[in-house]
Amino acid sequence: MSGILIKGAKTLLPGNEIRECDICIEGGRIIGVNNVPAGFCADRIIEGADRLVMPGLINCHTHSYMAFMRSAADDVPFMDWLFKGVSPIEDNMTDEDAYWGACLAIIEMMRTGTTCFSDMQMNPGMTSKAVLESGMRAVISRGLVGSGNDEGGRMRLDQTYREMEEFKDCDRLSFMLGPHAPYTCDEEYLKIVASEAKEHGMGIHIHLSESVSEIDQINEKYGCTPIALAERTGIFDSRCVAAHCVQLKDGDIEIMKDHNVSVVTNPASNMKLGNGFCPVPELLEAGVNVCLGTDGAASNNRLNMFSEMELLSLIHKGTHRSPVCVSAKETLDIATINGAKALGLESEIGSVEEGKKADLAIIDLKRPALQPENDIVSELVYCAGGYEVDTVIIDGEITMENGRILTLDEEEVYSHTAAIMRRIRG
Repeated sequence: MSGILIKGAKTLLPGNEIRECDICIEGGRIIGVNNVPAGFCADRIIEGADRLVMPGLINCHTHSYMAFMRSAADDVPFMDWLFKGVSPIEDNMTDEDAYWGACLAIIEMMRTGTTCFSDMQMNPGMTSKAVLESGMRAVISRGLVGSGNDEGGRMRLDQTYREMEEFKDCDRLSFMLGPHAPYTCDEEYLKIVASEAKEHGMGIHIHLSESVSEIDQINEKYGCTPIALAERTGIFDSRCVAAHCVQLKDGDIEIMKDHNVSVVTNPASNMKLGNGFCPVPELLEAGVNVCLGTDGAASNNRLNMFSEMELLSLIHKGTHRSPVCVSAKETLDIATINGAKALGLESEIGSVEEGKKADLAIIDLKRPALQPENDIVSELVYCAGGYEVDTVIIDGEITMENGRILTLDEEEVYSHTAAIMRRIRG
């Protein structure tokens, strides 16, 4: 790998401190922050004047293959969106379609400063292939649906293990088990998944307590909340990333705190589908690790973590009638280091520190929304739109430079994804 020197850039350091630094990158890692190690020789120098270096954003819950479905099922109730809008498209989707959808998602995320995403997918190998080719980093969960020890549920688990073996040599890829939700996985199957997660030392990625209908359905069937069901089936006995957690009942937050569950809030998706607001301030107060996701483009409809950060902070100020609720600094942590903790990658990514992977977004500060530089941390959350991202480095490699994606052919991706929807919709 090439040695890279980012010279004299303002840098977002741990604790949200801004300081002008030289950053040295070699072998995929940051080897110097504000110091140049002896013997370091840079093959590339990036001038940092009027630039900010920040940790790449971490999108902790999305479905990348859905990128070509954006705006295909809007303004309908949640269960209609899922079963009448999205599911028929998925039924007619090929593996190749899922690959092109993931490529489109990666382009959008990379352009807006995301360097790692946690994906729940249904076409084994396709998102991983797109990640491998694009230079992105990802944590992949094959969506698991099953009833007891049925053939379909077993097949999906086995697909996970085969994909892990196929891509074991790519250190930008890691894997979790992904039981879809309590309304698509029965109690016995959740127990099987929980047992296998412990056996293989894997984390779990699951949708929980997303809608009122889910709460009612699970209560009628099992006499408890989805959170309590996850606890009693052992889902929380492994490192668990729980997406949404909008409709929480008494005791749910305590259960998640006791089991060190990380909650992924997805504000745009939750509002758009009419599901409500995740109680982020209450989760933070209880000491629950909260991270941020966009969900898929079929429900957001963007994969832009900058716009998601702004929503996250603003909606809770409004709902709680408190201008100090979920501050800009808290929001940046939620979108970076908290996400790394949720994915078990906090020693590798999520902050600009020596020894960590060089997963960085370089921001052009000479943009109107970021001028004057009164408070850069606040401006990143409340002013930036994501398109101020100029250059992206992942695993020490430049994947986007001066606004140009270097690893994927954008026009080819746009052409393929447009053709997919024309075919599917007739």
